[in-house]
Amino acid sequence: MQNFDVKDSGSIDIVEISKNIAKEKGISPEEVIDAMEFAIAKAGRTKYGFEQDIRAKIDRNNGKIGLFRYLEVVEDVDDFPEEERANKINIKTLDKNNKHLQAGEHLVEELPPLDFGRIAVQTAKQVIYQRVKEAEKIMQYNEFKDKIGEIVNGVVKRVEYGNLIVDLGKGEAILRRDELLNKEVFRRSDRIRAYIADVKHDLKGHQIFLSRAHNNFLVKLFFQEVPEIYDGIIEVKSVARDPGSRAKIAVFTKEKSIDPVGACVGMRGSRVQAVVNELQGEKIDIVLWSEDIATYVVNALGPAEVDKVVIEEDIKKIDVIVPDEQLSLAIGRKGQNVRLASSLSGWSIDILTTSQESDRRNEEFKNLSQKFMLDLDVDEVIAHLLVTEGFSSLDEIAMVSMEELTSIEGFDENLSNELITRAKSHIEKLKKENLEILKKAGVEDYLLESKFISVDQLIVLNEKNIKTRDQLADLSNDELIEILVEIDKVKADEIIMDARKHWF
Repeated sequence: MQNFDVKDSGSIDIVEISKNIAKEKGISPEEVIDAMEFAIAKAGRTKYGFEQDIRAKIDRNNGKIGLFRYLEVVEDVDDFPEEERANKINIKTLDKNNKHLQAGEHLVEELPPLDFGRIAVQTAKQVIYQRVKEAEKIMQYNEFKDKIGEIVNGVVKRVEYGNLIVDLGKGEAILRRDELLNKEVFRRSDRIRAYIADVKHDLKGHQIFLSRAHNNFLVKLFFQEVPEIYDGIIEVKSVARDPGSRAKIAVFTKEKSIDPVGACVGMRGSRVQAVVNELQGEKIDIVLWSEDIATYVVNALGPAEVDKVVIEEDIKKIDVIVPDEQLSLAIGRKGQNVRLASSLSGWSIDILTTSQESDRRNEEFKNLSQKFMLDLDVDEVIAHLLVTEGFSSLDEIAMVSMEELTSIEGFDENLSNELITRAKSHIEKLKKENLEILKKAGVEDYLLESKFISVDQLIVLNEKNIKTRDQLADLSNDELIEILVEIDKVKADEIIMDARKHWF
C-alpha cells in the first residue's frame, strides 16, 4: 500500500491515492476512501473521546478531509444513561441557527483539522490497511462463491505442511494434501488445475477450498473433453473413485444412435486418455448405466464376467455369481473393483464363485427344510418338496392358495389344507409370544395394538429403544424409513401421522 502523510490534506491527492490502491488490490476506489474515512474518524475519537460520535468525510472531487461531531437532538439528555449523554443535546439548548432541528435528528459540528503525530499516522495506516484487506476478502468471496463446482487453473504460491496455497489470480485458495492424488507432489511455481469444492466466509475471512480427489473433478474433466456430455446428450449418472488409482463413471444417453461409452473413450482412446493424463495415470472404467439394477451391476463389475445375480431389493443387496477363474478379477486388487462397483450402483455387492454359490444353496436348502420339518411337524420329503417349489417362509405357505399347493405332485386337498392351517397356527403362536416379550420390555399398548405396524417391525423399533407413541410420533419419515428399511415414504407418513393424532 502506498504511503501518504495525513497531516496536511492539501499536500496529497487522496482521490488519486485511493484509485491507485484500488487498482492494486482489485477493489473499488469508494471502498478505499471508506476505509480512510473510518481511520480518520477513529483518530478523531482518540483526540476528542471515544464516547463521541466522530465522523470523517473526504470530498470525492478534491480530496479535502472534513471531521465532524454528531450530536443527537433529544427532549431531555437526563433521560439517557450517563455513558450515552456525551453524544446527545437537549432540543431546548439549540441556538437560533439550529432551531429547525427535531428530536431524533443530528446537530453536526465541524471540528478543526487533525494534526496527526507519527504514532497516529501509523495507526491510521494500519486501520486503512485492515479495512482494505477486509474489502479485498469480500471481493474475492463474491468473485468465487458462484464458481463452486468449476475447474480453475492456478499457480502454487507456497507449500505449508503438505497443503498447497494456490494463486488463482484474483484470490488465493487452499488445496489440502488429502485432496491431492496419491503420490502427487507439487512445488512452488508449479501450474495446477483443480476443482473448487467449497467457498466459505466467516469471521476469520474467506477461504477457497480446492480438490483434485473430488468425484466431480473427474466429471468436470469429462465435461471438458467430451462435447456430448457438455451439450447434455450424454448424462453422467454416477461416479466412484479411488483417487489416483482407479475410477468408474456411469454414463447414459436417450439417443439410440450414440454409443455413450464409445463417445467418452474417443477415437483411439483420445478423450479418456486426456482425463487419465490429468489424473496422473488414474485408470478409468466407463460403464453403461442401466435402469435395470442387475444389468447395471454386471456392467459396473467389468471386465469380470458374470454368470448370474440374485437380488434382495428390501435391503438393497445383490449377490453376483462368477466363474471360479473370474473371482480375483471381479473382486479386484484389495477388493477395489467390487468396492467401486458397489459405490457406483449404491447397492451392497457380494461376489461368489459358482461352486461357493452351489454350496450355499445346498446349505440354505438344508436349513430351510429342517425349519419346515420342525415348525410344520412334517417329514423330510414334504419339507424338501416345499423348498423345491420355492417356499422360503411360513408366511408364504400361510398365504398360498389351495390350488397352488394341490398342484404340487403328491399334495392333495387334505394335505394342503393341513399345511396352511399349521403355518397360520405357528405364525399366530409366534406373534403372541413376541407381543408378550415386547410388552414385558415396556412397549406401549398403542404400538402393540397398531394396525399399521407388524410384530416384526415392533421388534426392530424396540431394538432402537422406541417403545412409546410419543417416541414414534417424534420421528421424521426419513428416520422411520432408515429404521424400517422395507417401508416407503407413504407408509412412513401413515404410521407417523396416526401416532400424532393425539397431539391435535
